[in-house]
Order: sequence, then C-alpha cells, then structure tokens
Amino acid sequence: MATHLYIVTGASRGIGKALATKLDKDPESIVLRIARNNPEALEYFLTLDLTDIDTIPEVINWIDENRQGAASITLINNAGMVEPIGLIGSVNAHSIQNAVALNITAPIALTNAFIEALEDFPGEKYVLNISSGAGRKAYLGWGVYCMTKAALDHFTRVVFEEQKSVKNPVYIASIAPGVIDTDMQSVIRSGSIETFPLVERFISLKEEELLSSPEETAQKLIRFRHSDAMKTTPIADVRDYD
Repeated sequence: MATHLYIVTGASRGIGKALATKLDKDPESIVLRIARNNPEALEYFLTLDLTDIDTIPEVINWIDENRQGAASITLINNAGMVEPIGLIGSVNAHSIQNAVALNITAPIALTNAFIEALEDFPGEKYVLNISSGAGRKAYLGWGVYCMTKAALDHFTRVVFEEQKSVKNPVYIASIAPGVIDTDMQSVIRSGSIETFPLVERFISLKEEELLSSPEETAQKLIRFRHSDAMKTTPIADVRDYD
C-alpha cells in the first residue's frame, strides 16, 4: 500500500500537535513529529532542538529509512516563536538570534536538505511553511517576529520560482494560519502596552471568543495541502480556504 509521509516540526503543542494528530488518523499516512520534547512517548518522534542545524541530518535519515513505496512526502515547517516582543531598541540581541535560528534558519535549512535528499524521489514532494499575517503587515512591538515571517514568505517565493524548471518539482507554499488559541497567544496577551501597543486588541479577541481552535485551523491547513492551490499559490492565507 502506498503511504504518505509527513514531517511536522513544532509538533508537541498548538497547531503542530493538532496537525500531526489529524494527519495520523489516515491509515495510509505516517507522521513524524519533531519537537524539543515528547511528553506522550509517541513512536514516530524526533526530540530535536531545531535551532541547532546539526540535528537536520537526523530528519533526513528518517525520511531515507521510510520513503520506500511512499506516494508523497510533505515537510511542514511549523515550529516558531513570537518572542522577543518589544519595540526595536529595547530587545535583547540573543533573543533576536534565537528567533532567527528557529523561525528562519531552521525552515530554510530543512527545506534545502529536503529538496537535496529527494531529488530522485519519484513521488510528489511538498513543503508547507506556516507563516503569519505579521509577515505581511507591520505590527508595533513585533519587529523581530514580523521580519522572520516576511523572510520565510520571500524564501518560499524564491523556491517556488526555482522549482518551476525542475522535472519533478517540490511544491512549496507559505500560509498564514490566522489567529489561533494557542500558547503563543497567551504569551502575546501577557505583554504590556509599552512592549506591544496592540496587546488590548489580542486580549479582546480572546474575551470575545474570536480565536480559532488549533483543530479547526489544522483541518483548513490540511485542506489547503490537498488542494490544487498548494501547487500554484506560493503565498496564501488559510482564511481564503474556509
């Protein structure tokens, strides 16, 4: 039986956990979860810190060991962080470095290794980058986060163009998932007006129950991944695919 392999980063909580759980319900799918911890001791799980790019060969080794007979392989770059929150001129340099390592370097390096390792793979290949509306609009106090997501979007555009001339291309897209009720939102709401002037707006979204659940969002992301748009739309927003 042909299988579909999925690699989901940041899979221990939030959108990543919801994505992996839903994908795992398909008996023809094998889902590799990647996160810094594996609290449920799940079988297909790599406990990795993706800010260390020396861990990337472990991901590629798993793909090599499980790709035989697979009809498709999908990398979902979901791991990310919103910190540091603060006006530029007030944030810690090391926190900037950490955000760049997780939000930019890790998905770029993983995508690069994925494309290289699967050059001769005959099935379909996909990379779905989980971006943010913050990469497409300026938010005061999110200078670092906005920058990292904008970089991820533009990287996706470049790879999308590069793969057009490849015989068996990797289809790539960067999609904004909307505003979701996750731990990241808790971090955002815990900030002050001084560090994040829009904090009251996000508190109101929670109080008015306007946040999407991780499960609802995961279902929309999966629907996008299996749609024709995944092959033709490098920059997308999940709210356009309700």
